[in-house]
Amino acid sequence: MAAGSPDQPFRVAIVGAGPSGFYAAAHLLKNPSVEVDLFDRLPTPYGLVRGGVAPDHQKIKTVVRQYDKTAQDPRFRFFGNVELGRHLSVEDLHQFYHLICYTTGAQTDRTLGIPGEALAGSHSATEFVAWYNGHPDFRDLSFDLSQERVAVVGVGNVAVDVARILCRTPEELARTDMADYALEALRHSKVREVVMLGRRGPAQAAFTNPEIKELGEMEDADAITLPAEVALDPLSQAMLERNPDRAIDRKIEILQEMAVERPLTRAKKLIIRFLVSPTEIVGDEHGTVRALRLEKNSLSDDGRGGVRPVGTGVIEEMPVGLIFRSVGYLGVPLPGIPFNARAGLINNTNSRVVDPTSGQPVTGEYVAGWIKRGPSGVIGTNKACAVDTVDRMMEDAARGEHLHPAHSTAAEAEAFVRSRQSEVFTYADWLKLDALETAAGEALGRPRVKFTRIDDMVAAVLR
Repeated sequence: MAAGSPDQPFRVAIVGAGPSGFYAAAHLLKNPSVEVDLFDRLPTPYGLVRGGVAPDHQKIKTVVRQYDKTAQDPRFRFFGNVELGRHLSVEDLHQFYHLICYTTGAQTDRTLGIPGEALAGSHSATEFVAWYNGHPDFRDLSFDLSQERVAVVGVGNVAVDVARILCRTPEELARTDMADYALEALRHSKVREVVMLGRRGPAQAAFTNPEIKELGEMEDADAITLPAEVALDPLSQAMLERNPDRAIDRKIEILQEMAVERPLTRAKKLIIRFLVSPTEIVGDEHGTVRALRLEKNSLSDDGRGGVRPVGTGVIEEMPVGLIFRSVGYLGVPLPGIPFNARAGLINNTNSRVVDPTSGQPVTGEYVAGWIKRGPSGVIGTNKACAVDTVDRMMEDAARGEHLHPAHSTAAEAEAFVRSRQSEVFTYADWLKLDALETAAGEALGRPRVKFTRIDDMVAAVLR
């Protein structure tokens, strides 16, 4: 019987249970002749919504209600705690599915490429974010929060999250679902000053207006900018006159309001700087960060309708004991899947995985989300991206351009997965874990208390 009917549905595997994976599943399930199995190497679903969204941004996390509705479809299954390359191979998936979609996101970070980056006390923001959010891979990291001044390199929303978490009071953090160990570490933090650093000017800052406005609303931290660095340069002024943008105008207005002289009476200070580029991280005799060298920039036309920073040769050395690099996420390769290491993406054209040797699409394999296009946009941006991918998948499937699995029933696929990994987490198992976390949180007046070790999750639900 040909695939693509309710009696013989297209069986689709999605690898990666973050927003892109759920959006792809939701769009696929609009077709009554499709069944979806969603895999994730963690027992917990939702990807960066659980492990990346700041713990003091609970409203953003309500997006999981949409994903929960998708998971209730009887043609949807979740296989958590199952890792591609460990429990299953791409070749295994070919034996059980007509179509495969990779939605694994971007799990590591870009580097600055400057001397001293490997010194103790120099960390990626992605590590810190995953640590305070209780990601099992990062829960055992440590950060020297005895330092009084911290630099955050970057002015995107992730950089803002890191700076804000460092500046929140213990009481503010105690109302979140931050991991318990992180809450305890931050309760004893000696950090008193956080400096965010941007290479270009205020008009080019990547953070959104709600994020930057929130910095002025912290309970015991003053957010300030330097007047000379938030003054609009002639090049940016001319660009805004040619292409007016109310959001950028408002962003500059907020930043300039922060530069107004006023009494600074709060316990912590957050300084947002622009037009400076780190050129070297300076260590002490013990190989630990002690300072950051910065070069003052001016802006030049980049020839593509934007601006680029140009070093002026003016160098300053800022004493600092801890550095977080927040200059972009980067995808990591999956075993057996063509990967563009330079771009940090699965090799693809128009959502189709492409063999780099032949330049031809790999039959039945697709990609969506950050691992397809790079770490851009907000959570909702991934919906349109996933819909586009699914449209390509179904177009190809309708033409017969799909895999022809030897075993094409849901029961066969599940039996095989369980033969490779006995401690599979189903969506029902996740809901049990979710109930345990939220009950523990309710007792403390918090959204939840997270399990942060896979063994503890498995023990609580499966054993």
